[in-house]
Amino acid sequence: MATYRVLSNLFCRTYRLYILIFTAILILQLILAISFYKIRTDDQNDLLGGSTNGKRNNFKSTHGKELHHRTIQVNAGIDKEAYDYLVDDEDRQNIGWEKLLKDSSSRNISPKDSDKQRAVDIIVPEEKDLKNLKLNLSNKTSVNASKKSVGDGALNIDELDFQPWCNITTKEAVTAIHRATTQACKHEIANITCLMQQNMLYPIRLPRYCPLKGKVPNSYLGCFKDQSKKRLLSNFSKKLSDNSPTRCIDMCLQSGYEYAGVQYGNECYCGKVKPNEDYKLNDNFCNMECPVSPLQKCGGYFTMNVYHTGLPKMVKLDPKPAVPLSESDSIGVVFLLTVNGRAVRQVYRLINSLFSEKHYFYIHVDSRQDYLYRELKLLEKHFPNIRLSKVRLSTIWGGASLLQMLLECFSELLLIKDWKWDYVINLSESDFPIKSLSSLEQFLVANNEKNFVKSHGQDTQRFIAKQGLDKTFYECDMHMWRLGDRSLPWGIRVDGGSDWIALHRNFCAYVTQQNNTLLQGLLTVFRYTLLPAESFFHTVLQNSEFCETVIDNNLHVTNWKRKQGCKCQYKHIVDWCGCSPNVFKPEDWPRLQATEDRPYYFARKFEPIINQQIIEQVETWIYGARKSIANLDSYWQNDYHFLDKSPISDDSRISIYESFSRLALKQLQAANKICKVKFLSVIEVTLFNVNDVFKGLLVLYKVQAADRNKPVILETQVRPIQHYIVHKGLGPTGRLKFLQVGSEYDLKEQVFRNFGRILGPFSDIGLIHKWGAGEQFSATFVWIDPTNTVAGSYEVKIDAGNQILYHKPTFRQPLRPGTWSLKLLYEWELVAETLFLIVPLSVYNGHPVSSEQVKFLHNGPGQPYVDHDFTNVEALLGFTNKTTQLRQALSNSRRYNKDLREWSDTLVSNFWSVQETCFVSQPQHPTGGTLCLDLDLKACHMTTWSSHADDPKSVIRGIGYSNNEVT
Repeated sequence: MATYRVLSNLFCRTYRLYILIFTAILILQLILAISFYKIRTDDQNDLLGGSTNGKRNNFKSTHGKELHHRTIQVNAGIDKEAYDYLVDDEDRQNIGWEKLLKDSSSRNISPKDSDKQRAVDIIVPEEKDLKNLKLNLSNKTSVNASKKSVGDGALNIDELDFQPWCNITTKEAVTAIHRATTQACKHEIANITCLMQQNMLYPIRLPRYCPLKGKVPNSYLGCFKDQSKKRLLSNFSKKLSDNSPTRCIDMCLQSGYEYAGVQYGNECYCGKVKPNEDYKLNDNFCNMECPVSPLQKCGGYFTMNVYHTGLPKMVKLDPKPAVPLSESDSIGVVFLLTVNGRAVRQVYRLINSLFSEKHYFYIHVDSRQDYLYRELKLLEKHFPNIRLSKVRLSTIWGGASLLQMLLECFSELLLIKDWKWDYVINLSESDFPIKSLSSLEQFLVANNEKNFVKSHGQDTQRFIAKQGLDKTFYECDMHMWRLGDRSLPWGIRVDGGSDWIALHRNFCAYVTQQNNTLLQGLLTVFRYTLLPAESFFHTVLQNSEFCETVIDNNLHVTNWKRKQGCKCQYKHIVDWCGCSPNVFKPEDWPRLQATEDRPYYFARKFEPIINQQIIEQVETWIYGARKSIANLDSYWQNDYHFLDKSPISDDSRISIYESFSRLALKQLQAANKICKVKFLSVIEVTLFNVNDVFKGLLVLYKVQAADRNKPVILETQVRPIQHYIVHKGLGPTGRLKFLQVGSEYDLKEQVFRNFGRILGPFSDIGLIHKWGAGEQFSATFVWIDPTNTVAGSYEVKIDAGNQILYHKPTFRQPLRPGTWSLKLLYEWELVAETLFLIVPLSVYNGHPVSSEQVKFLHNGPGQPYVDHDFTNVEALLGFTNKTTQLRQALSNSRRYNKDLREWSDTLVSNFWSVQETCFVSQPQHPTGGTLCLDLDLKACHMTTWSSHADDPKSVIRGIGYSNNEVT
């Protein structure tokens, strides 16, 4: 043992120097290993986090020299897997997307998850505090009412009536197949997914036919030295796991850059400026292998291999200013109107504002809108320059059908030989001109043969991701389904922005009549693309012989209000999160005025049912003050017509419209008991506004007098009776402005699209509550049905400041018909309430209800409205004995025929009042159209409120809504 110790000491003394050197080297290697691990970790974080300042962290080596921590300039958010963003229907440059709105969904969550409602807190008072009729908020119990997520799982073959020809593994496609309604749609999705999974759906590369040529594509410039503070290629950068010179060149070309550079193995840079020759190095300095191609080199440590993409330096074309027209100057414009909804009078007003015999109106009416198509079809008889499209598609938001519709319309326009046109400009019923027609003509003559499209701006890769261009979508069952990831074809420049366009005839002919590889490939790609019209025409222009005709201006100004307009309001029809512009209102007037000296000729959106005053303000701005015009402040919009097959009419609305008619006739017969009349049917119903305030519904219906064989047509105005009561203001509840229950809530405009707020047993009811300035607090909303049963009790947080908020409970249906109440409580004391009517159905699926159907329709859901016990809330409100109410409700649920109609009329009369009635003049009728000669009724065209009243602002050259009559 002693010998071993002596030998050890001798060994240590002999090799002491070597041991110290070895130990120092080992420690140094350990330090460097830890440091470089941190470098790569921080590098990864910078890439994912979107570092844009180009700064590098430093640390000292053992030799005192600074080693630089590598970062690259990366577009914020592009590589973030959890990146939440929204998509516009008209993108704009330099728009911040940093803040995700409360109701927005991540693009990466499953469609099922995106459809879930935000959790609401059900709240009840605790039993021990009931005797005080007040609850300490710190003791309240809360139950989360949101449903649990259900995993998507694998494809359930048992629910299909076909066998997919491949193993469908894409999660998004599986959920789409499960959610699709029809077997045909499921089958189509399965086929598309199989083609996608087999890489058989899209072309890999497409040719570019733009005559503008840059340097030889893929040509090598050399190895260059890079710097952290001044990048060689500074426009765009991205970390690529499959990086190579070819991959990087393709991405930079796709993004519109002339130069591409690879560095540090997996980094790709793009730029518009050629690197300075002073930074050129020997190729030996660019010696790092590419990730998937070891034989290729991808730069080095702050050294970059630089290549030409083949794109030329693109010079942005500015439009020429408008010039006065000479006698030889002429320009023909087709205004392609793509219309939806029921605002036919606004369409007339739009056409009238642009009308000229040398211009044309080609109208595509959505295939679901029977009323609008019938009304506009009449214009073809009077005007040779107005035609309706033969092809009618259902153009859902974001759907591939929109691009198909535009291309079909272009093809049809080119076949009309007697229409001499140079440009086609697409507009909707929500567009309106903000300059005179002559100024538009002057501008187009000055810029003839140019094509006007609005581009997204500078960052193409961000646009591709935000727009969903890197995803496969498919439209069927009136829905745009997301099926999985994809890569866009390489070899072309991708561009996009707005789908509101002004295209020259030559280009329209090119995209519809040419059959080259570029067009065929892009048509395939955009057949499976979300919002395809926002990118298709832009991309074709950039890569075709028309690349020198592009002007980055679509002649439109749009009323974007991101906080209101980006609420994911389209997720029920598309697996994506979408934005839409808001309706212009008088407070937006400065934005319109700012366009006076700029080449903008149209604005959107305008919607007279929301605000008509701004439209009149625009017309006065363009044409000057006009003489007194009858009913200028009034607006009528059809809400129902008996001829409509689509959209399907709501049973609760038909039921209450018939009740309105019966109540009006009772009023007439009470005024003249000699006049005996019989109600026949409702013809149509119209919404009526004056000065942008809802004044009620106008019901046009057919009746027959006892002594006459020929029926007459009457119209009655009915107005809602308000049942909003403020009992007392407690603490912060003094901020309350109003409570309003309705359905079809528009998140963007913060109104109920069910303007009459007619609710039935199957309505999805919700509450708008408006608050003034003040501190944050919590209040309780209690929903009570006609039997004094508490359907739901919810705690709602009211944020500080002015607020318009929406609260939507989820109740089992059918809702029990009768008078409901919504009570607002603060610390369990009643503050305010509003009553609302759930209308009994006299019609179900378009037919009179039977004695058996009423038992199901009018007896409530048969179980609690929600899965919770609200006994304590009912005790607090004094609803301990409900025997009488329950017995009466059971009796009411058995009413049908005359008994049902009488019950319905009694309920309706408590919530609506009959104002006036008029008759529609019929010269051929024995009485001229009046009901009874002894009744003091006006002819409808002589009133100021009837849908037959004079409306000269909705007239096109004498044709339109001016003293019109039902025929």
